[in-house]
Amino acid sequence: MPDDASALEPLIGSWTIEAASPRGDWSGTGRTTFEWLLGRAFVLERGGVDHPAAPDSHSILAPDPTRPGGWTQHYFDSRGVVRLYAMTFDGREWTLLRRTPDFSPLDFHQRYVGTLSDDGAIIAGQWEASDDGTTWVTDFRLDYHRAG
Repeated sequence: MPDDASALEPLIGSWTIEAASPRGDWSGTGRTTFEWLLGRAFVLERGGVDHPAAPDSHSILAPDPTRPGGWTQHYFDSRGVVRLYAMTFDGREWTLLRRTPDFSPLDFHQRYVGTLSDDGAIIAGQWEASDDGTTWVTDFRLDYHRAG
């Protein structure tokens, strides 16, 4: 297990999720699980939302040897989309950032910023998009609620 893999322990488990457009024109609920993979070397994230336009996804969270304490989220979804996100999680704030093309073109920059509540029961966050990588607008809210 990498030295800092235990930093992801607060994510491990089952979560219900709520997603909503900032314009109020759509919303959805779903589920996500985070589980250790291959002797705690990686974390597998599996998720799905009940909205027909939202894809189901699997991601593997892996240590990033080029950024001490950093992670890479290897993202795959039911649309056939494959992306890499630079990830950080300090036990409270979780960020995912995509600023460079990878397996798919970079039509826009993306980031997720979520904050874990003091009791570890909620991650309140939002996905944001940017055409220039500087000016960010909310794409949609995405909150996680720890499942019983």
